[in-house]
Amino acid sequence: MAYQIEYAYTCHIGKVRNNNEDNFWCCGESLDSENKGMSHVCSGHIKQADLPLLAVFDGMGGESCGEMAAFLAAESCGQYYKEKKKEFSEDPEQFMNGLCSTMNHAVCHYGKENKINSMGTTAAMLAFGKENVYSCNLGDSRIYQISSEGKLGQLSLDHVLGGGRFGKPPLTQYLGIPEESMGLEPTIVPQKAEIGTRYLICSDGITDMLSDGEIADILTREISVSETVELLVERALIKGGRDNITVILCELVEQEKSLFGKLLNYFL
Repeated sequence: MAYQIEYAYTCHIGKVRNNNEDNFWCCGESLDSENKGMSHVCSGHIKQADLPLLAVFDGMGGESCGEMAAFLAAESCGQYYKEKKKEFSEDPEQFMNGLCSTMNHAVCHYGKENKINSMGTTAAMLAFGKENVYSCNLGDSRIYQISSEGKLGQLSLDHVLGGGRFGKPPLTQYLGIPEESMGLEPTIVPQKAEIGTRYLICSDGITDMLSDGEIADILTREISVSETVELLVERALIKGGRDNITVILCELVEQEKSLFGKLLNYFL
């Protein structure tokens, strides 16, 4: 099926934190290691045939280690994608596993070189095939799907230990797991690509502030992806904005026909 992806994204520092430990990789765009987020929402569209990749990273660790972990993940994500994106069509799951291993190596290598024992980042990603959309995650940054009928479903798996009864539970999966432990197990889920479906990738700056019901209410409004991202961030800030907020929202739409295709349909 030929389709294109309309997308919008932003990254906000929130109302409480002094630093931004979030980052992303969206169709070639990401943030520097030291940043204060973005002042606006960016948007665009891309053909599925161009094999786009969307990703959100939420860094962990003191003394700027979280920012560096998220930056390294975004940087190595972009490098891997540029070098190997054609391999996605051959074996999507192998591509995603290879991507996770590459990003994990980048974070672990930096930690060893700089004698840092505690740094890491979540990862939540989407890649688009002809027939299926592939979600992949490590940690608790989430990926939601909302169908054209307005049904919300979480595609990602929260990799957390226990129920978080005494505060935020520790992660069982993330980028930065020591390579010698062989413990990296990303959750990869294929979903049939259908026109009208929206996908949301976000850090816990959204999900800790807004319930699934509130998220579904916003995602089902008949407004553009860009306006939807603005509204999600606005609501999270109103609810307290206690963490950094990163959002990528996309919608699958019919691919615009070329002039030749339009003329051909006209004469047929």
